[in-house]
Order: sequence, then C-alpha cells, then structure tokens
Amino acid sequence: MITAETTQPATAFASRMAQKAAVLAEAHGENILRQRARDPWRWRSAALLWPLFSKG
Repeated sequence: MITAETTQPATAFASRMAQKAAVLAEAHGENILRQRARDPWRWRSAALLWPLFSKG
C-alpha cells in the first residue's frame, strides 16, 4: 500500500486554493462588467488576462 505524509496540514492547501479562487472570481466578474460595457481595454489588462500571475 502506498502512504504519504505531509509536513503542512491540508488546511493550508485549502486556504491557498480558496485565495486563488477568489482572485479568479473577482477577475471574471470585472471581465463580465467590461464586456457588457464593450470596453476594448479589457484585453490589455494583465490582471484580467492572467489574474494568478499579476503582482498585487
């Protein structure tokens, strides 16, 4: 049988995933608003194109 031991609790992993999900949801919401407003600049915003890779 294969077993594994982790050094960090699973709650830390879940917390990081929840933070990433929140960033993605925020970017998706802003993108939808800009799409409805027909804002062509939404394609030039790095925070909207790659929300997990932007600074800040």
